[in-house]
Amino acid sequence: MQYEGVLRKMQTEIGSPIQYYMVFNDDFLNVNQVLNKTLKINFIKHQCLNCGNDRPIYRQGFCKSCFYEIPSAGDWIMRPELSTAHLGKEDRDLDYEKKVQLQPHIVYLANSSNIKVGVTRKTQVPTRWIDQGAHEAIEIVEVPNRYLAGITEVALKDHIGDKTNWRKMLTNSVEDENLVEWRSKLKQYIPAEAQEYFLDNNGETHLEFPVLQYPEKVKSLNLSKTPEFEGVLKGIKGQYLIFEDNTVFNVRGSEGYYVGLGVS
Repeated sequence: MQYEGVLRKMQTEIGSPIQYYMVFNDDFLNVNQVLNKTLKINFIKHQCLNCGNDRPIYRQGFCKSCFYEIPSAGDWIMRPELSTAHLGKEDRDLDYEKKVQLQPHIVYLANSSNIKVGVTRKTQVPTRWIDQGAHEAIEIVEVPNRYLAGITEVALKDHIGDKTNWRKMLTNSVEDENLVEWRSKLKQYIPAEAQEYFLDNNGETHLEFPVLQYPEKVKSLNLSKTPEFEGVLKGIKGQYLIFEDNTVFNVRGSEGYYVGLGVS
């Protein structure tokens, strides 16, 4: 089977295990069905997810000029506390920013390599947790806009991490934690403006990833340095493909790369 197209983050569907899909312009691949098969990846060119031009990808699947111009790559995406749509202040495009920022957001705890705090739009639960490779997660607060979620995350970061150790996550060097207890412990640090939105009656979500074999030590595939790769697929976790020879490939980190895929 042959596929061709620009890489975007894999789409997911909750299940036991989670189902993963690579979606191209006129085709898609259920990646779970490729487990234990040989997957060949050929890097053909770049294709910016915004302008579509063959320019080097700078960040988040965009070329450099698009990254610094388009509203969907504003600083408030990575740093929600910088959101200003609730004040009617524009960053790059106020209509777009209102649409994204002025909707329910969740501050959560997720355990993928260690417990971390994070922010996502309510519509992105549990997708965000899946993308991070979290095997368990819990919601802490549900607030009406991105700014409140951002300042809550900033306050909690003083008491718990906000980064995932992707190597630990991919080697499955993880331990279960009592996230309900952690949520109770962290409640006191939630800013006054967000205290009324604290959630205390929902339990943990547990996620099962389609992995047949975890790597002992990971080596990362970079298509710019290694434009052709072939290996037996042994697992999918977060947005990573895991191969039999301990190679891992970050699909989301390679957005904007136009590739050919062969399955045999």
